Amino acid sequence: MELFFNPFDNLLCILLGISFTVWVTLLLVFIIVPAIFGVSFGIRRLYMKTLLKIFEWATLRIERGAKEKNHHLYKPYSNAIIAKEPTSLEEEIKEIRRSGSNKDLDSASEFEMSDIFYFARRGVESIMDDEVTKRFSAEELESWNLLTRSNNNFHYISLRLTVLWGLGLLIRYGILLPLRVTLAFTGVSLLVFLTSLIGLLQNGRMKNVLSEKVHLMCYRICVRALTAIITYHDSENKPKNGGICVANHTSPIDVIILASDGCYAMVGQIHGGLMGLIQRAMVKACPHIWFERSEVKDRHLVAKRLSNHIQDKSKLPILIFPEGTCINNTSVMMFKKGSFDIGATVYPVAIKYDPRFGDAFWNSSKFGMVSYLLRMMSSWAIVCSVWYLPPMSREEGEDAVQFANRVKSAIARKGGLVDLLWDGGLKREKVKDTFKEEQQKLYSKMLVGTQEDRSRS
Repeated sequence: MELFFNPFDNLLCILLGISFTVWVTLLLVFIIVPAIFGVSFGIRRLYMKTLLKIFEWATLRIERGAKEKNHHLYKPYSNAIIAKEPTSLEEEIKEIRRSGSNKDLDSASEFEMSDIFYFARRGVESIMDDEVTKRFSAEELESWNLLTRSNNNFHYISLRLTVLWGLGLLIRYGILLPLRVTLAFTGVSLLVFLTSLIGLLQNGRMKNVLSEKVHLMCYRICVRALTAIITYHDSENKPKNGGICVANHTSPIDVIILASDGCYAMVGQIHGGLMGLIQRAMVKACPHIWFERSEVKDRHLVAKRLSNHIQDKSKLPILIFPEGTCINNTSVMMFKKGSFDIGATVYPVAIKYDPRFGDAFWNSSKFGMVSYLLRMMSSWAIVCSVWYLPPMSREEGEDAVQFANRVKSAIARKGGLVDLLWDGGLKREKVKDTFKEEQQKLYSKMLVGTQEDRSRS
């Protein structure tokens, strides 16, 4: 019996050995070596163009099938549910008063019961057309990208498309997902191992050069683990040592998207587990800025650590996402002023993802990190554009909030994003009392007038 199985066992071992050799060779030739030298064979670009042709064909099939059955293909969708003209509180209340009375109430300074309707209407409008909440849901697509069995906009999907969707499912989960998990594991393992080795070297130019090469190589491997296709624009404006790079924040992968094109000093809270292991290894090779949980809310300590870092021109530029939370791929929300208050040169960066190939937005209220990464690695690809904007400095007479808003507006314009004044923290917090007090002050001012008006009377 043993003699009978020996030839089969030997054949199986040979086949497994050949498969492993081929796998490692392909990994080295097409992934690791190009990542080391920062080159690309154009395979991902060709893959993206092929996907676009398939998506176009699928959309045409859906449109033709819907036309044959007289179905409305697209549901009306708009970012703005309610059309509102920009008018002031006083003008709107006067209009309500005029419509409810024959008297001339233009100069009335007393409370009218009809004023309640203005606040009731604005409250309903805010609920129906909330500018904040809808920034934390996935961006709606106009075409089907074969990632879901159906799309909210489509009433009809043919049998042929259903078969195509099933084939895509097998490719994404049977081929792409195992490959991407392997690449991610390879990239993270190399990052931890090599940065730990570099950390044993004495501080100097050699250590800095090796650290940058290792970080770039590992981040590029991780980018390939997502089949990320990134287009960088205006590279002459890339952040330089002694500065702060600020960018809009859509996803945790924003870090590797930027770090695969240049090295940065990361800023963040110290974690435990695997993330903590990675942080401890990285800081041995490069001066990243990690804070204990108890230190994060100490603004003076944070500002001091950041200021000390940027004063050393030999250290890498700091990478910060001032929104403080992930916003969907449509807008930029309020920037926290801390990083704009330390007098450093700011290098703005705009990041815009193409949602046709995969939704990069992380809705942390709905998905955990593991679930989110699984969704990323099982999508078709992550396609995005990155724009490096010219460096900006704080102008004379400009405070940190004004400077932050100016940088935010520049990023929004370049990335084609909506510029919002709201704080992204409202995703988890209640509206601040100051917002309500502002409306109360406006209404009070309309009723009683300014102190000058009252003194004249």
